[in-house]
Order: sequence, then C-alpha cells, then structure tokens
Amino acid sequence: MKKEFFAIALSMSVCGGFISSADFPTTKISNGLIEAELYLPDAQRGYYQGTRFDWSGVMPRLDYKGHSYFGIWNPAPYDPKLHDAIAGPVEEFVAVGMNEAPIGGEFLKIGVGTLIKPDAKPYSFMTPYTLKNGGKWMVKTFTDKVQFMHELTDAAGYGYLYRKTVKLTKGKAELVLEHSLKNTGTKPIETQTYNHNFFMIDNEPTGPNIKTTFPFEVSAEGRNFGTIAKAENKAIGYSRVVESGEFVFSAGLQGFGATSNDYSMLIQNLKTGASVRIKGDKPLEKFVFWACHTTSCPEPYIKLSVKPQEEIHWKITYEFKVEMPK
Repeated sequence: MKKEFFAIALSMSVCGGFISSADFPTTKISNGLIEAELYLPDAQRGYYQGTRFDWSGVMPRLDYKGHSYFGIWNPAPYDPKLHDAIAGPVEEFVAVGMNEAPIGGEFLKIGVGTLIKPDAKPYSFMTPYTLKNGGKWMVKTFTDKVQFMHELTDAAGYGYLYRKTVKLTKGKAELVLEHSLKNTGTKPIETQTYNHNFFMIDNEPTGPNIKTTFPFEVSAEGRNFGTIAKAENKAIGYSRVVESGEFVFSAGLQGFGATSNDYSMLIQNLKTGASVRIKGDKPLEKFVFWACHTTSCPEPYIKLSVKPQEEIHWKITYEFKVEMPK
C-alpha cells in the first residue's frame, strides 16, 4: 500500500492571494468501487484557508458507478480565505471561549486554530478572523484513506490533538469519517460540531428531483419553508427548483429523539437514482437545513464535552447506492 507522509507547521498568520488550481496539495483515494479526491491542508497553497470550517477532509469529487456526488457548489469568485470556499462532507466546530476572551484575545476553532477576537460582537462565520495560532498539521495518505492530525499547544489555555481519518471501506460503497479529540490544555472544551454535507448529486439543481428522508416525522420553519421547501411524510422536498440567488434555511428541524438512531438521513436524486445514506454514532443536539440552487444540505449537530486530558471519539458513515428510477 502506497503511503506518503508530510507535516505542515502553520505560520502565525495565513498569506492571502489567488491560488492556481495547479498549486493545490491534493490526493486521490479509491477502494475499487468509489474514487474520491481531497484537498489537503496547507497555510500557503491550500484550496481552503478560511477560519470557518475544519481544514481536513475537503472533498471536491467523489464518484461511484458513473455518478458524481460532490463538486464546487459556490459560483462566487474563488478566494481561499472565503468562509465557504469549500466542498464535500466538510465539518465545522462551534467557536470555543469567544465570550470569555477579551477584545484582542484568542478564541478557539478546532480544525483551524486560535483566532483573534476583533471586537465585542458575537461570533459570525462570515467574519474573516485573523488566525493567531494555526498549530501543526500532519497528514498521511494511503491508497484508500487519508489520516489527518492537528495539534495545538499553548494557545490561551487551550490545547488538543485532533485526529480525523477519511477512508473508503474495503469491498463496500461506503465512506467513513472517524474522529478523535484529546484535550491537552488546561481549559475544558465545550462545543458542538456538524457536517455541512455539500452534496451535488449528478449536478442536479436543488428542486423536485432532490429529496432528503429522515427516520422521524420532521417539521421545519424558516426561509422558504412552506413555499419552495416542504417537510412532510418524514422528508424534505421541493415544489420547484431553487433559483440562483434564492436559498432555503431552517435553524432547527424538529422531530428527532435523544438517541443516535435519529442521526440518519437519505439524500436522493430521484432523476438519476443515485443516493447516499448518512449515519452518525452520537445523538443529535440540533439539526439545521440549508439549500441553494446547487446544493441541498442537512446539517446534523452533535455535542462535544472534553475535560483536560480526556479523549473522545465519534464517527459518520456514508453509504452510496444507485438504483434505476422507476
């Protein structure tokens, strides 16, 4: 099995500027059934250098049985610092310690590092915060998986060792994200994390051919729910195509229970028959839903509470399937 190893020590701040696609650190993985491409973390040349999302696991492409599942969904002019210049089953950790930090002090974003608090305003993912301590990224690439490790030390009392493995299961049409987080600092880490799930199944526009089904009777309120988007019969569907410039948003889907059984959803392209089932092994804390013309995104949140020297683990599984439409 081919293996490469490299370590990237991130500088105190990230350099800006346009990046040519030829310069992105990239790797490909395959298990013979699925082939995927990942962009790797790099403070100078990485595709994503923003301060919102975890830098590991950015995936612009995954193909199975001639069907595509991810892509570049955001048509805005590309900027590596843009908060949503991102692709794939990417994750964000809720900011830690921002309320307690003084103006000019540091707060924590796991998978990114510590950021400088510029003013008294609450956290906003659209704000381009300055990266103070980017920690150290270490990446190992294999034929069928990529192992990421992010180490942060001496960061205003915070420290952690975050490991994430993106792997394709042998003999199955399955992608697994395995995580662990060890608190190596002196302060407890209390946060939430979610996967944004930027699916673009066969590049189908968000509309009647895209359906997301849940194991519970889902209800939703928010932008364009009840008009463009409808939650009924354990599913969220669309009455028409979400046009460019429009979006659908609910800050909190309702109906899920207190066990990990409800961390389950099926996203289908009813036109092509390609689908993906997503399962998590932790109970849901919150459930956000967002969609625009190019992507339809269920965003399941889980709670993370890690005491100093404690380590926790969690996993998300993606099962891909293709069935001819009836």
